[in-house]
Amino acid sequence: MAAKKPITFEQIVKKVRRTFENADAREVFEHVAIEVDIVGEGAGAFYFEIAERACIVEPYNYYNHDGRIIATADVILQLASKKLSVRDAWYSGQIKYEGNEVKFNLILDKVKT
Repeated sequence: MAAKKPITFEQIVKKVRRTFENADAREVFEHVAIEVDIVGEGAGAFYFEIAERACIVEPYNYYNHDGRIIATADVILQLASKKLSVRDAWYSGQIKYEGNEVKFNLILDKVKT
């Protein structure tokens, strides 16, 4: 039996981008920038931004962010495949969030994938 091929950071960002760039953010009227730090396999940082009521995902650090999510690649991929909601991941401790909780709640409450 062949070993499971490790997932790369680039593959993770591509999957997240496909899910969230078409998300409905029409109810978010302010700028929100969240850095996402992947730990472990596929480690790296990308940002999730809402600007002009559209979602943007790019594979860069966002130093002037409103908050930061820290999670494993497995959890991020579950979010991207809609097997897990951001809210459930946060409440269950599968993601750690640091930063402006008001802006994070905008994502939880107003962004629909």
